[in-house]
Amino acid sequence: MQRVLFVSPGYPSEMPRFVRGLAEIGAEVLGVGDQPPALLAEDVRRSLSGYLRVRSLWEEEAVVRAVATWLGDRSVDRVECLWEPAMILAAQIREAVGAPGLSVERTIPFRNKERMKQALDAAGIRTPRHAAARGVAEVREAAERIGFPIIVKPIAGAGSADTYRVESMRELETVEPRVEHLDEVSVEEFVDGEEYTFDTIAVAGVPVFHNVAWYRPRPLVARSNEWISPQVVALRDPDQACLAGGVAMGRAVLAALGFESGFTHMEWYLKADGEVVFGEIGGRPPGAHQVDQMNFSCDIDVFRGWAEAVCFGRFTHEVHRLFNVANVYKRAQGQGSIERVEGLERFRQRHRDALVWENLLPVGARRRNWRQTLVSDGFVVVRHPDLEATLAIADEFGSEVRLFAN
Repeated sequence: MQRVLFVSPGYPSEMPRFVRGLAEIGAEVLGVGDQPPALLAEDVRRSLSGYLRVRSLWEEEAVVRAVATWLGDRSVDRVECLWEPAMILAAQIREAVGAPGLSVERTIPFRNKERMKQALDAAGIRTPRHAAARGVAEVREAAERIGFPIIVKPIAGAGSADTYRVESMRELETVEPRVEHLDEVSVEEFVDGEEYTFDTIAVAGVPVFHNVAWYRPRPLVARSNEWISPQVVALRDPDQACLAGGVAMGRAVLAALGFESGFTHMEWYLKADGEVVFGEIGGRPPGAHQVDQMNFSCDIDVFRGWAEAVCFGRFTHEVHRLFNVANVYKRAQGQGSIERVEGLERFRQRHRDALVWENLLPVGARRRNWRQTLVSDGFVVVRHPDLEATLAIADEFGSEVRLFAN
């Protein structure tokens, strides 16, 4: 039996499914987190053999000591963390208890965008022109050297929070106050093109499962316009010729960064002239229920497949890609609580066979902050074997179904 220590088993919301996957393949799962045990999801409580609650996951030295004391003479075969902010903590625990996996030094490029790009530059992988900057003077110097338009974003971060496209020095002056709370930012070339993911489950650095998803529109555009209903579309054919350059680049990134076993989430750009440019990588799965999307695409259990890969070095699911799958995220109009939903029943009737998951906030629920979460005020998942049909259904939901808050 493999004994796995899982950092933050209850948060974010997808973590209980990964804990469940480990338990279902026969692993003994120990959890460490800062949530009270009573607030853990039922899946987590049922799957864990033990749980250490700590005061804060961000008191890293204290957490490492507490874990070592709690384990006593028990050894662990794996230390897993799929929540990006706690990945360094997981690496520190690995080093303290002698578990295999990424060390602190090898984890840093997955958290620090500048260190990541430096490693990929050295490996000959095309990244946007880039620089790290602290303070206004360094940001402006980097902008002048790289040339407008640029992207300004956190050195360590997930998603597109605190990320801005800047067209000129004058516009940069308006952005600077919005990022002054960050100790360090990444300033990089804006790459004009379509944006895709390359998501993998790897064993010894080699993908045993992969997924390519298409952002409609690019996350930066979706984050800047509240009226948009963003889409993430998992493609039935991730190995088609037009995506081959990005897939090959993603495999090269894994090798260059020395990734071992587990989930990765990468983003890359396809320019109009066919050039592929790498964006960034996280040593974790994508969020916003995109792993569920992979399940719907292939009708398999990717959570369990990940568990099998990290514990036993194999992925035994037979992958038959059956559907294109679109997650469509919805933002309500107005502020306050959800008052009514229009067009949903008509959409259900028209697309009953394609609609596989409906997860919208109910009437009476408070709106979420759309700038802080892609999930926004809920989403639907639709699927179809044909890509054009999938996009048409997703677009119809985006335009015809509306939530109103008051």
